[in-house]
Amino acid sequence: MSVTAETHEELSVEQALKILDGVIDNWSGKEGSLIPVLQSAQNLLGYLPDEVLIHVSEKLNIPLSQVTGVVSFYSWFSTVPRGKHIVRVCLGTACYVRGGQDVLGALKKTLGIDVGETTEDRTFSLEIGRCFGACGLAPVVMIDDNTHQRVKPSKVKDLLTPYAEDAVDEKGGEA
Repeated sequence: MSVTAETHEELSVEQALKILDGVIDNWSGKEGSLIPVLQSAQNLLGYLPDEVLIHVSEKLNIPLSQVTGVVSFYSWFSTVPRGKHIVRVCLGTACYVRGGQDVLGALKKTLGIDVGETTEDRTFSLEIGRCFGACGLAPVVMIDDNTHQRVKPSKVKDLLTPYAEDAVDEKGGEA
């Protein structure tokens, strides 16, 4: 089984740990092995639960404090389940002044979650950013790698619809 971002919906933590042992064996003893092993683990499950962090620490013989330090330092890593689509609202100065806070409020209301949380169906996770380098297009929302410019709170639902439909289609349901 290949290690892909989509794998996490199919595996239990126990199954992921068995696969991860093979990844760890490939990296064991090599300099700089921690980050690639953590990336593989996150690709398997979609996040890094405590059991995985402890397992990686023990298998690589790296202190747990070092493993958790790396996980907390890099924003790509998450210790809580994340949604299929990551919604990031820019709250840098230009976006904030041009209504980024209102857009964030509309997203919270529409998704029914707060910043740092994931919808129950694991379709969306909501995060904030401080600058996406698109200040002239403010306020800006990024969904995955797609930048949406001059977002209005009243249009947030329309913005999310194609992503929600995509998640339903992949699960074999009706759009």
